[in-house]
Amino acid sequence: MTVSHRFVVVAALFVTCLITANIIIVKQISIAGIVLPAAIIIFPLSYIIGDVLTEVYGYQQARRIIWLGFLCNLVAVVAIWIAKILPPAPVFEAQRAYERILGSTPRFLLASFVAYLAGEFTNSIVLSKMKIWTRGRWLWTRTIGSTLVGQGVDTVVVLTIAFAGVLPAVVLGTMILSHWLTKVVYEIIATPFTYLVVSYLKNKEKVDVYDHGVDFNPLKIG
Repeated sequence: MTVSHRFVVVAALFVTCLITANIIIVKQISIAGIVLPAAIIIFPLSYIIGDVLTEVYGYQQARRIIWLGFLCNLVAVVAIWIAKILPPAPVFEAQRAYERILGSTPRFLLASFVAYLAGEFTNSIVLSKMKIWTRGRWLWTRTIGSTLVGQGVDTVVVLTIAFAGVLPAVVLGTMILSHWLTKVVYEIIATPFTYLVVSYLKNKEKVDVYDHGVDFNPLKIG
């Protein structure tokens, strides 16, 4: 498939949402009494864009972008870490603030990377298979259904790796449930927007991929 400028824009937005979410995740916000990471305002968009990629361009293209996002996020993390360990200039008085905000612990980085891959691939595979099962009908069932599973996997993995043994099991379970429900509600609210974007891209790109006979192995990116 010839890569169009629209595909490039969608891919760039996906990567931007991912990296931005991983930077602002350090801030905790409170919505209706529920404590959530600030990343909640943009991270679910990566799943919505992932839905668009898979629905329009197919799993194979989505797989490439998921790995591209992983690579770009890794580059950002390494750059932030190198900047942290380099000696600050005498005029730079915010070294401690920099380390506190951007100096993620190895445990949180591991949680983020593993959860991202597990969640995004689960989301893409579920949507792809549901598209075949539904014969391309009822887009909302695919976007919401894949989010229920994908965001569920992401939330369980990231919070379990990050907080298991640190928080009581009841508190961790409540956190997982509240985070997952918030992300699902986000997807449901955004469904009309997803319909508009998918319809626009299918019309302009003249493409609507069904993944018959596709190898869903996440590692096969050639």
